[in-house]
Amino acid sequence: MLNRRILRIKVFKELFAIEMLPQSSLAQANKELDAALESTRDLYLFMLASIPALTDTAMARFEQLKLKVNKTEQEKNPNMKFACNSLAAYFRQDPDFNKIISKKKLDWGAYDLILKKIYASIQTKPYYTQYMASQGTSLAEDCALFCRIFEEEFVDRDDLELALEDLSIYWNDDLAYSLTCCCRTLDEIGKGKQWSLPTLYLSSQKSGMEDDEKFVHKLMQEAYINYPQYCAAISASVPNWDKERLVGTDIAIIVTALAEIVHFPSIPVNVSINEYVEISKYYGTPKSSIFVNGILDTLSKKVEFKKK
Repeated sequence: MLNRRILRIKVFKELFAIEMLPQSSLAQANKELDAALESTRDLYLFMLASIPALTDTAMARFEQLKLKVNKTEQEKNPNMKFACNSLAAYFRQDPDFNKIISKKKLDWGAYDLILKKIYASIQTKPYYTQYMASQGTSLAEDCALFCRIFEEEFVDRDDLELALEDLSIYWNDDLAYSLTCCCRTLDEIGKGKQWSLPTLYLSSQKSGMEDDEKFVHKLMQEAYINYPQYCAAISASVPNWDKERLVGTDIAIIVTALAEIVHFPSIPVNVSINEYVEISKYYGTPKSSIFVNGILDTLSKKVEFKKK
């Protein structure tokens, strides 16, 4: 499930946290890293659980309409296609899915207001109108609809972001990737594949890939152990700057990158540099990518930072 970009980000974040709390041990760092990695899959599960929850929101709306005295013709004969979609039924009837959702307590019950707002937004969209007007029903069509909902309704919502922050300290910035994984799952279900809990690491799904679990923990170890040395090298590369003036996220990104450049001979140096420059564009300042690229380009050419 987790790709190398996500693994690199998780290590860099943990390293940055250690910089703020320098008394953390490597064992503690690895424990936090494992929790952060598992949390991304938990968020994926929580997003999938929104499918039956959102469908229940629609059904509840129709139950309210039954109590209305003066109904319009449309209200007397409502289109129940979305409220009765087969994808929600699919997940409700999957014992493995419900068991893990229950075990991890991934419940949308406290966030019914968010679901109501999302449902209201969905009803205004052309893709929903087209779905409701189409004849017949199919699991593939329902999967495609919820992919569209995930892409258009769940991203960039302040209320959802705040809710996720309350639910888990690890879910910050993971929503987009988790939704991408959800859409990949729905595409597979739509093609007839049975849902199963995805393995945490992509290397577990594909033969011939290097072990991602070994990669991420070795990267954490090397970045942690060599942190003072790599920080000194960064400072020496910018003699006109005090270390205190360097951005903490930039330092953590560069240190993680150097650990990869030195200790992973199978990964080309330019690939490592490009990966961390891209990460810096999201987590650093507007000028971080230029700074990170320059420092890594300089240090990677020095003898002490050649691959081992």
